[in-house]
Amino acid sequence: MKKKILILGSNGKTGRRVVTRLENNPEVEVRLGSRNEKIPFDWENSETWPNVLKDIDTVYITFQPDLAVPFAAEIIENFTRLAARSNVQKIVLLSGRGEKEAQVCEEIVKKNAKNWTIVRASWFNQNFSESFFLDPILYGVVALPRAEALEPFTDADDIADVVTEALLNDNHNGKTYELTGPRLLTFKDAVNEIASASGRNISFQGLSLEEYTQMLKEYQIPDDHIWLINYLFEQVLDGRNSNITSDIEKVLGRKAKDFSTYAEETAKTGIWNPEN
Repeated sequence: MKKKILILGSNGKTGRRVVTRLENNPEVEVRLGSRNEKIPFDWENSETWPNVLKDIDTVYITFQPDLAVPFAAEIIENFTRLAARSNVQKIVLLSGRGEKEAQVCEEIVKKNAKNWTIVRASWFNQNFSESFFLDPILYGVVALPRAEALEPFTDADDIADVVTEALLNDNHNGKTYELTGPRLLTFKDAVNEIASASGRNISFQGLSLEEYTQMLKEYQIPDDHIWLINYLFEQVLDGRNSNITSDIEKVLGRKAKDFSTYAEETAKTGIWNPEN
């Protein structure tokens, strides 16, 4: 009998990669969890939850916009209780490394899920190619606060490989993994590697948090996005994550992808070429 796995955030950075890894597995039936699917799912509309959970064995939770937002814990509480009542056997949660609020949600999952695996991730490499850092890179000027912060940027492909392994293998039940890349870099280091790989002149400018917030407002970024970005820069990038782990190697039996490899591979796609 096929294992039925629900992927919430199936269009997101890790979600769609996990779907790709599972869809050719003959022992798995994948259900996509997003607003636009035939069985729609919406975190903000609990009436969509029962149908999407029907007959599901295992759930991968990625929560939008982030587990750190004030209303996340209540939603995760209600959803995981429903999942348990719906006979879901396991939940794999994507969590944020160094986020106290996310750890509250982790404890809720541990309390309510029959089986669980927690996957904590550092900042994604793909934030530079699939998210809010892409536009500044295309413009050729990246201006950010916390210029001195060291971060072990982690590749979304590595995260998806670990999540897929956790979804399929009960050996990971009851485990919490902290995923990092193999090297600490500042944001300036990362931008310089992207510039080198793409053959472009991209400058980096350090800002205060106040200057950065004002810049986001001028670009008419929504207030809730500004709150979250501020939280990440102010709280999470204070040095608490400036260390690396071997959990990717522990789970996958191979080294984590280095940022320079990510930069070289991504540059070849042309995503960082302004004329594209």
